[in-house]
Amino acid sequence: MKKLVYSLWLLASIISCTEKKPTGWIDQDRLSKRAAADWLTLGGNEQMQHYSPLNHINASNAQDLGFAWEYDATTIIGNVPRGLEATPIVVDGIMYTSGAWGVVYALDAKTGKEIWIYKPEVDAAYARRACCDAVNRGIAVWEGNVYVGTLDGYLVCLDGTTGTIRWRKDTFTDRTKGYTITSPPHVAGSIVMIGNSGAEYGVRGYVTAYDLKTGEQKWRFWIVPGEPKNGYESEEMEMAAKTWDPNSDWQTGGGGTSWGESAYDAELNLLYIGTGNSTPYPIWYRSPSGGDNLFLSSIIAINPDNGKMVWYYQTTPAEIWDYTATQNIVLADMDIAGKTRKVLMMAPKNGFFYVLDRATGELLSAEKYTKVNWASHVDLKTGRPVLTEQGQWYKDKPKLVVPYLGGGHVWQPMSYNPNTGLVYIPERAVPQVFKAFDTYTYRDDVDNTAIDYSNMYKFMKNVPEQIKSAEDTLRSESLLAWNPVTQQAAWKVSEGAPDGGTMSTPELVFQGTRTGYFNVHDAKTGKKLKSIFTGTGIMAAATTYSIDGEQYVAVMAAYGGAETAAYLPDAAFFEYENKQRIIAFKLGGGETPVSPRRKPIPTPAPPNIKIKKELIAKGAAIYEAYCETCHGRFGDQHLSQHPDLSKLTETKHLVFNDIVLKGILAQNGMANFSNSLHEDDVEAIHQFLLNKQTELYQK
Repeated sequence: MKKLVYSLWLLASIISCTEKKPTGWIDQDRLSKRAAADWLTLGGNEQMQHYSPLNHINASNAQDLGFAWEYDATTIIGNVPRGLEATPIVVDGIMYTSGAWGVVYALDAKTGKEIWIYKPEVDAAYARRACCDAVNRGIAVWEGNVYVGTLDGYLVCLDGTTGTIRWRKDTFTDRTKGYTITSPPHVAGSIVMIGNSGAEYGVRGYVTAYDLKTGEQKWRFWIVPGEPKNGYESEEMEMAAKTWDPNSDWQTGGGGTSWGESAYDAELNLLYIGTGNSTPYPIWYRSPSGGDNLFLSSIIAINPDNGKMVWYYQTTPAEIWDYTATQNIVLADMDIAGKTRKVLMMAPKNGFFYVLDRATGELLSAEKYTKVNWASHVDLKTGRPVLTEQGQWYKDKPKLVVPYLGGGHVWQPMSYNPNTGLVYIPERAVPQVFKAFDTYTYRDDVDNTAIDYSNMYKFMKNVPEQIKSAEDTLRSESLLAWNPVTQQAAWKVSEGAPDGGTMSTPELVFQGTRTGYFNVHDAKTGKKLKSIFTGTGIMAAATTYSIDGEQYVAVMAAYGGAETAAYLPDAAFFEYENKQRIIAFKLGGGETPVSPRRKPIPTPAPPNIKIKKELIAKGAAIYEAYCETCHGRFGDQHLSQHPDLSKLTETKHLVFNDIVLKGILAQNGMANFSNSLHEDDVEAIHQFLLNKQTELYQK
């Protein structure tokens, strides 16, 4: 009898081990043994390196790359073309990816044919709370499920075969605050973790873990402490509170949101997250006596089983410049000083490239990968940056600082190529004069940074003594190949607006640009081998995969995100429609379709409404506080993808109050502002816009 039972158990085990997993199935075993044909995470592999070993497309034939197929990923919610920022996941010939608002697409990766689409029922008003547009930075695919965060704060588990909802959880702790979700979820062990955005609007950051199968909340890790009188949620928050003034402006939330790509080391069982900027930026408003203000701008290792912190490293103590450490995290094993080290790498906004021991958090090296003037170096003994005069508080006078609030590297992913040993970074060096408002009072639902950055470049005239040369006022950007062992640049390519995320293969680096090009570079030298014009700005990092022995490269294309209110004038957006697309390429492919050219919209004649000149100044101030983030400023070129409010039709003028206070265009993403603005405020905005339209029409 015992022999029979054992035989049946053995037979069942063999059947279980040999049983074919469903199509699209990813688990830890498959991830750790990743086949070259697949792209299984946002970063391609479990190290999140944005690298593939596929080499069918290589330096000798890259010039033959051409168009394979495209998919129209037009925003489902509203009629404003939003940015696309995700890297598609490809497994078993199926491509899974996300678009604006948290829409999810499942496509045939060989043809681009739609298999299914998930359209979340998102309240379009949340677009108003998204400082950087209604974007989504990606999904997670695990054991037959697809996980996505929606802009309005829900973590959704979808059936990978059908796209139907398996569970949906509200991740927000307070829906009166300016939280949104633009971040990708990350699977770690038995949980899926999601962060949030909204620091600029005055929130308190945290990440939350849920059971993969049931959606049950397992733990929540707060990133900055709350008001001490309310107690502390954890030992970590009690520790962090010691680095904040007890009389901090707690109603601002403090910031620290986590919205970038995370990483997980299954062997160490550590989940790595990056944390964001402060609210407000000036520490003298949020924490008057100073302090490091943990865990702002930090890299944190968390045990995913219990949500407890194992180690942390703060890149920018007492953060006052929007220097987030939410940039993508890359893991690797590399030889450093003759010893193989398990490392974590990040190039955060502050301009230093960090290499940490990912088991202990020990700082191994930190050097400037871009132009930096706020700190001279990072002290390797203390791990702290050594501030310069420009890095001191800008409380008493404006300071010319590099990098600017957009950072030396922002969300567009960098990639690591183990074949060349180089990291490829979309780097930029942009100066900014930081000037705080003279006073600050927290306000709901609007920017709470307390920084006058709407005219950051015009303030150059206020700091002549800080400008040493013409270079101090110039913007530059590059595709930078960085050696993380020697902490030196291997090569740099600066022409052609190289600002998109990067993906690498053994011999190549792929990158899109805001100017509408998809470029292929030699990974060793930086030489441009192929440039394909699409007519659509590309910010996302590409993916690559193989089907039936043929290698494809695919990328999501549409411009937006943080650049929404401040497009650079060379962006393809100004000449071509910002068409939302997923474009795939292959060797021997055809000519790539170009987005249609934009049709200029003339300024219509203003309606016959008498302008109340005494309200124009008030309207301009309210417009700057509440409207400019989305709708931008005015001029010959409208620097926004949202409607130019100096070109309103007579009909829109007649219902202007109803648009702003009643939300009659909410389905297009134009939220109801009745909780923030009164009728006299809206009238002042309207008078400002009428006057601006009249001026432009008469030119």
